[in-house]
Amino acid sequence: MSEDPAPRVEQPTPDDSVPKPLRLAAVLIGLEALALVGAAVVLVIKTVGGNPASVGRALSGALLAVLAAVVLVFAARGLLRLRPSARTPVVVLQLLAVPVSWTLAFQAGRVGYGGPILVVAVAVLYLLFTPPSRAALDRPDPR
Repeated sequence: MSEDPAPRVEQPTPDDSVPKPLRLAAVLIGLEALALVGAAVVLVIKTVGGNPASVGRALSGALLAVLAAVVLVFAARGLLRLRPSARTPVVVLQLLAVPVSWTLAFQAGRVGYGGPILVVAVAVLYLLFTPPSRAALDRPDPR
């Protein structure tokens, strides 16, 4: 008596319908998420090993960084699946990153920190609104 082999599970393959600007935006968003997790780890290490003025504030900052990283990862995944709703949280977080990075880079004199954040935020915003990205993500007119 021969048994049927286990059903084959289709492995996801790179979808050629995802425009290159969206793929690049997703990669940059993934790098941002990785940087946020790294910042959270540094905050926790400095909190444990140092003498912060407020342990709760330091740990809540780390928690917020991790939560933002999770949102970015899910949003990048949504962009790669061409989900129009994934664009909104990315745009909001990038728009929040622009003034923060500007202040960090030019008013606080930390160009090494604020500069890359500013460049990536502007690049992601640009990539999300290129014609190929808009064509892939814009919802059809309901008429």
